[in-house]
Amino acid sequence: MGNKWNYLPFTEAVEVNPSVPLKRGKIYPFVDMKAVESSRRGASESESREFKSGGARFMPFDTLMARITPCLENGKIARYIPSEGVGGPAFGSTEFIVIRGREGVTDNDYAYYLTKWEEFRQFAISQMTGSSGRQRVPADSLAKFLAPAPESLSEQRAIAHILGTLDDKIELNRQMAQTLESIARAIFKSWFVDFDPVKAKMEGKQPEGMTEEIAALFPDRLVDSELGMIPEGWDIATMQDLGTIKGGATPSTKNPDYWEGGTNHWITPKDMSNLDSIVVLDTSRKITDSGMQRISSRQLPAGTVLMSSRAPVGYLAISAIPISINQGFIAIVCNKSIPNSYVLYLLESNMDKIKMSSGGSTFSEISKRNFRPIKILLPNKDLLVKFNEIIEPIVDKMTRLQREVTTLSSLRDALLPKLISGELRIKDFERFLGKVA
Repeated sequence: MGNKWNYLPFTEAVEVNPSVPLKRGKIYPFVDMKAVESSRRGASESESREFKSGGARFMPFDTLMARITPCLENGKIARYIPSEGVGGPAFGSTEFIVIRGREGVTDNDYAYYLTKWEEFRQFAISQMTGSSGRQRVPADSLAKFLAPAPESLSEQRAIAHILGTLDDKIELNRQMAQTLESIARAIFKSWFVDFDPVKAKMEGKQPEGMTEEIAALFPDRLVDSELGMIPEGWDIATMQDLGTIKGGATPSTKNPDYWEGGTNHWITPKDMSNLDSIVVLDTSRKITDSGMQRISSRQLPAGTVLMSSRAPVGYLAISAIPISINQGFIAIVCNKSIPNSYVLYLLESNMDKIKMSSGGSTFSEISKRNFRPIKILLPNKDLLVKFNEIIEPIVDKMTRLQREVTTLSSLRDALLPKLISGELRIKDFERFLGKVA
């Protein structure tokens, strides 16, 4: 008893759309489809909303699986993890199928990883019905899938614990990277947008949180300019002055010589939409050397600042790898005297101005011609050097954290199918759980 490996219809192995009583007219946490990200285990409430009648209903730690195209193909599956201080039942998009472990049959954590198993997801995709572009998975069709379920709940918990430990570390790294990024962004805003050190000196005070050496690099006056009140002695420049501005292209997808066996990173705005941080370490597609030759900008060096120029305008990142870009980008190979982190946050702080310079009838797009003359503010070079001395180690740490996330994610994705399918078994799982308890 306990070592047997059962195969059950999915709807017998787990509860699908379990009953969750909600009262009409009452306010509950609400989760929309945007809150579910393929790279994140958890999805929190988007807002609080009055429950009227429709929508998926669920409890904390239930699994939410998108049932509509292309969300399911994009891997939108996550557990509902309420924010701190929020609890109890919730509801969400009508396009969710809710999945929960079945008491006495499947552990709830195991049920989540079973749903994340690529073999199950591909089966669900194959069951889609409806008109093109609006296809959905009928919940009852999932009964046709035979789900592996170890007879022992302890073995299921051991499997979920191994995968969950990797996910915990991945999430911790992401949170640390986000904290570091918020620190870098706050320093930039204080120094170069709000001019806090200048204002402090105008009041005869020592700027907070900096050494006298750095404080001495800030003037003690604001002067009027075409960009409004700016620190005395700082220059008004244009985007063109930040570095060499490049565009990209897409080598013909009909020519296999440009793609098959490619090893050169080639990025699109869609890759940017899936980033966990400001650092690019990989791309979903690679091109060959021949393909790279079809792009006028060829391969851009590591450290290049990337900004999506359409669909949509405004995704930002720093590439930590040599990279080629498609036509949906403006890339800046920064001048040696201007840190790429300064350029990235400068673009972010000027995004409204950038978007105002965009055109296009079908979708918004900023051309290099319209981008280059946009007026910006440049502080003195010594201050930029000090800013880089502070921010560069932060970006380096974020890059290391993201590399570790990539490694851990690959390990989890390699282990998950082997553990769920039973190809890899955990020996003496009861003792294993005792050690980790």
